[in-house]
Amino acid sequence: MASEEHDRLTLKERRQLLRDALGVGLAVGAYGLSYGALAVSSGLSVGQTQFLSLLLYGGSAQLALVGALAAGAGGLAASATATLLGVRSVFYGVSLRPLLKLRGKALLPAAHLLSDESTAMAIAKPTPSASRYAYWVTGSVVFLCWNVTTLIGALAGSLLADPKALGLDAASSAAFLALVAPRLRDRAGQLVFVLASVVAIAVSPFLGSGLPVLIAGLMALSVSLLPPDGDRRRDNRSAHGSASDSEPLDGGLPDSPPDDEPSGRSGSAVHGGTS
Repeated sequence: MASEEHDRLTLKERRQLLRDALGVGLAVGAYGLSYGALAVSSGLSVGQTQFLSLLLYGGSAQLALVGALAAGAGGLAASATATLLGVRSVFYGVSLRPLLKLRGKALLPAAHLLSDESTAMAIAKPTPSASRYAYWVTGSVVFLCWNVTTLIGALAGSLLADPKALGLDAASSAAFLALVAPRLRDRAGQLVFVLASVVAIAVSPFLGSGLPVLIAGLMALSVSLLPPDGDRRRDNRSAHGSASDSEPLDGGLPDSPPDDEPSGRSGSAVHGGTS
């Protein structure tokens, strides 16, 4: 009971978390505007564009879908690309489950509000109550901002003769670069990025639009599932060390001086070493 009382958030802490969530929501809203305009220019209606934001609700997946459609990809390839990007939500859910401790009817809305932003905000908090509050507030604010800006962007895009004239066609590429940038801080992420880019460029002349991205994504996912080199080296050293510990140490230094060594000489050597 005492721990629960200590874990409760103050009004000041709740307000700070709400301000943080609003800041994240406004940043996400910029992508929502671009997505709405691009979706309409790719052939989707305003209703279809809004339907995706309400039910699919995955920023990167929606941008991938629209980008593939704009490039001329078929519906199957575009949907597969969007689905591949949404796979990471499964891992988010696994990591958040012990933190949020949700049950019953709360699972469905919590799953729908799952996003990069709500997950990052929840994991970064020091206490369980702060994590839960940050998840719900951030998830709700981002969902609202994304849908409102999607509608505004779609309506504005439907009034423009050519949204590409304003450079909105580059928004999806910029969004993907923004998603990739934080993952390029270590050598493994850089290697996966380079390999996926090379594969996508190499197969582009031979495959239809959308398929190169799908193949590169599958390759990157496969590589990311491999254990890091450091972990493999540690496992090898651990196995080698266990084997060495189980073997007798032949030829090692004697535990005690030989019987024929004068005790005085041994003692003087010890005292001389510490002086």
